[in-house]
Amino acid sequence: MTKQVHLAAHFPGVNNTTVWSDPDAGSHIEFESFVHYAQTAERGLFDFLFLAEGLRLREQNGQIYDLDVVGRPDTFTILSALAAVTEHLGLAGTINSTFNEPLEVARQFASLDHLSDGRAAWNVVTSWDEFTGENFRRGGYLPKEERYSRARQFLQVATELWDSWRADDIVADPTTGRFLARAEAGSFVHHDDQFDIAGRFPVPRSPQGRPVIFQAGDSDEGREFAAAQADAIFSRHSTLDAGREFYADVKGRLPAHGRAASDLLILPAATFVLGDTDADAADIAHDVRLAQVSGQTAIKFLEQLWNRDLSDHDPDGPLPTIDPLPGENTVAKGRASVRIHRDPRDVANEWRQLAESKSLSTRELIIEVTGRQAFIGSAATVANEINRLVQADASDGFILVPHITPGGLDRFVDEVVPHLQELGVYRTSYEGTTLRDNLGLPALRGEEVPVAGS
Repeated sequence: MTKQVHLAAHFPGVNNTTVWSDPDAGSHIEFESFVHYAQTAERGLFDFLFLAEGLRLREQNGQIYDLDVVGRPDTFTILSALAAVTEHLGLAGTINSTFNEPLEVARQFASLDHLSDGRAAWNVVTSWDEFTGENFRRGGYLPKEERYSRARQFLQVATELWDSWRADDIVADPTTGRFLARAEAGSFVHHDDQFDIAGRFPVPRSPQGRPVIFQAGDSDEGREFAAAQADAIFSRHSTLDAGREFYADVKGRLPAHGRAASDLLILPAATFVLGDTDADAADIAHDVRLAQVSGQTAIKFLEQLWNRDLSDHDPDGPLPTIDPLPGENTVAKGRASVRIHRDPRDVANEWRQLAESKSLSTRELIIEVTGRQAFIGSAATVANEINRLVQADASDGFILVPHITPGGLDRFVDEVVPHLQELGVYRTSYEGTTLRDNLGLPALRGEEVPVAGS
């Protein structure tokens, strides 16, 4: 059976994906940028707009990282405002389960789901980062073995809060016609090693019942968490072989949790570069990578792995002959790096072998290992490649990350979307009224999802 392609848009903020110095780049904090981006995504019939979360500006060598200066405004504020200027587009936000509390997050997402008529989604993430944790009262961070335990319990509590309102908890007074809540509406009690709470949840059941749940972790624990509880995964595996392996692994975990393959969507992040021809797109992609990885940026990347001050290193020369410093990374703060998962010396040796085999300078090597363009070509080529990967079960669609904000989606929507529609694999109008409808996800089991006040 031919699968339908799902598309979403990620507003990237200021980082090494975005060519923020480009003359066509706009503000990453002014509301008009978010409006243009969201309305373009909706014009392209995308499923949702995705916002990441930044809880602390990252630092390197004791200074704010140069690509992070603008920062990120509050996720709920942006998504709530965008609900007023869009009609169908889903509104997905990353909110941390390590440094927040279930009642507050549940209340905010339930409110967003009401404001948007059922278009809210939550990307549930954890934090390993002690540097970020310094911003919060609890301080520090949770050890790795406790992160997903708290996340699972956090999501369980939030779900209990959303479900504390039943379908028949809001009734009309036959005399006055006013809507009233039943006496037991919103009651909850939860006691475990992370949360000890009881009371009444203040927001009536929302149009979707609860937001669509996303998960972005790639560890074995993260994959298992997603298979058990998520509706969609924000994956980093955007190539055919890696995508198919990840897809098969995660979908294969679903039956153990009583779920079908259609209960969970896998949506990798993907960048793109469009040209009038494939050759034209390749030339543009080369220029984009040079703009994304300047000599200075290459050295910043190098320092994150080497854990040394390499400001005197020549980015157009070979990689350093000295090895990375072992132990805690004292150079980069608030940045997930390869040091978390692998021995930096092993990675450095891999980079040296790659640089030698291809005669790459330091900057060229960094461009090579941080390559981000998943789709490069004419509109027809990109549409065909997206469809090929979806039909090959490497994904269920893609979350697109353009290198220009806010206008980076414009050409994709104008040129690639029509090709996908001609292939018969992409919608020509929105199918439903809620994000869950448009993602093709099953209705909540055993639930009649009511709309408060209806």
